[in-house]
Amino acid sequence: MSSGRGSMSLPLGVPLRELIERHAGGVWKGRRLKAVIPGGSSVPVLTAEEAMRVKMDFDDLAAAGSMLGSAGVIVMDETTDMVRVALNLMRFYHHESCGQCTPCREGCGWLEKILARFAQGLGRADELDTILDICDNMAFKTVCPLGDAARMPTESYVRKFRDEFRARVAGASVTAGGR
Repeated sequence: MSSGRGSMSLPLGVPLRELIERHAGGVWKGRRLKAVIPGGSSVPVLTAEEAMRVKMDFDDLAAAGSMLGSAGVIVMDETTDMVRVALNLMRFYHHESCGQCTPCREGCGWLEKILARFAQGLGRADELDTILDICDNMAFKTVCPLGDAARMPTESYVRKFRDEFRARVAGASVTAGGR
């Protein structure tokens, strides 16, 4: 794990709270924790509350609905725009798709377009369910794991931070956080 002090190796099972607060120096600039990706970009995100209760091991993260993956921990503070995080991630996965499997090729492209509309404040309320439907149609239907690597975190952002996506529905009033 890189924390500005280099990479760290910690034992399996260390509480994520301890990893963040003790070993990595806490949330940047003393801000409030918003979310944590515990295992690299392809795993479902944890809310701050979930992150503070979980240990960095396979079983505990699975019970929390995420995975250890590469254990590349990404800590996000209260200023993080989860719609933009989802869009940035989907741009990466759409670009990386080889195009062989229709669910991945079409799903990543479609998700990127919808997320881009949300990021611009042009999303539609019904598209939140469309995002989840696309993710469901991508699940375990590709030759390689890239389709699942794209859909699992996207689905978690929409489910866990739905209010941020709703705030981006065309005509919705913009709330705190610079959105």
